Amino acid sequence: MENSHFLELLQRSRRGKFKVYIGMSAGVGKSFRMLQEAHTLLRNGVDVQIGFIETHGRKETEALVEGLPVIPRRRVFYKGKELEEMDLAAILTARPEVVLVDELAHTNIPGSKNEKRWQDVFEILDQGISVISAVNVQHLESLNEEAERISGIRISERIPDQVLHAADEVVNIDLTADELITRLREGKIYHPEKVAQALQNFFQSEKILQLRELALREVASQVERKIEQELPGTAAPERFLACVSSSHETARRIIRKTARLASYYHAQWFLLYVHTPRENQNNIPLALQRHLINNFKLATELGAEVIQVHEADIAGTITATAEKYAITTVCIGKPHISLFQVILRTSLFNRLLKKLGESDIDLIILS
Repeated sequence: MENSHFLELLQRSRRGKFKVYIGMSAGVGKSFRMLQEAHTLLRNGVDVQIGFIETHGRKETEALVEGLPVIPRRRVFYKGKELEEMDLAAILTARPEVVLVDELAHTNIPGSKNEKRWQDVFEILDQGISVISAVNVQHLESLNEEAERISGIRISERIPDQVLHAADEVVNIDLTADELITRLREGKIYHPEKVAQALQNFFQSEKILQLRELALREVASQVERKIEQELPGTAAPERFLACVSSSHETARRIIRKTARLASYYHAQWFLLYVHTPRENQNNIPLALQRHLINNFKLATELGAEVIQVHEADIAGTITATAEKYAITTVCIGKPHISLFQVILRTSLFNRLLKKLGESDIDLIILS
């Protein structure tokens, strides 16, 4: 069904359509499904070519590469080793109607035109070439910390949520935990010598179930977003405001959690940072200034509009900003302060609650 719908999209405009297969982990069959669809498109007279596919040595996947036109990879020497990268220039020169680009979150070799493969994909789309790609849910920026907590694995390669939001179609490749573990034991995911270690670490039913839920929620949210885009007037009026300080880790958690809330409600969101007199540029250490800049960049990548205000009255600034931008929900972090500081700041917090209450604005305190 999903293959025929994508074919209809191609036939309707035949320019720059973007389809993403998403899964909860390696081995669910994203690359396999991409190749199956490529064969279907080829049989329907569509000029489809492989820009980059990662088979991971899986025989079932490798078998499906046969019979599909392949654009040769670019060979690059880096740190004394010959490596292969997707050849962006060759794809743009070949100009197929559709190109398969696997591993959407991949980081390109230093010196490449773009830092990330998703940036290559956007350049391909801009040239009117449609793209079918794949990514695991844990590579989404706003889910990074949650996925790391579930899996126990640090995920360094990530994509901004906006990349997935830009897709015309998102298809979840879903397996039960038992099915995925069976595939692993049969040697269909990793080489036999790696199976035992994988079963002890990542491939545990509890972890798989939690990641599966993340993937299902994300695709459901994507479907709702597309419905709202195609049926004007149904969009929710929620608008979120994340308020952060110069505390690096706390700020990043607030940014990611607010981004998830905004994504769930398909809402616009903003990031507010108040430069108080004791937190102006002359008083903040350089390391904290760099963290601030990185946090602003992260928020922007996750779809926020960043607001910076120089003001001593934090509570007043938050409420004034919320009213100015028609905010419905303010998100702040749980304060990590001593009892003495709590007593000193009670009036500030009470003023914030009172002002927000008068404005009918919700307040969420994020852990």
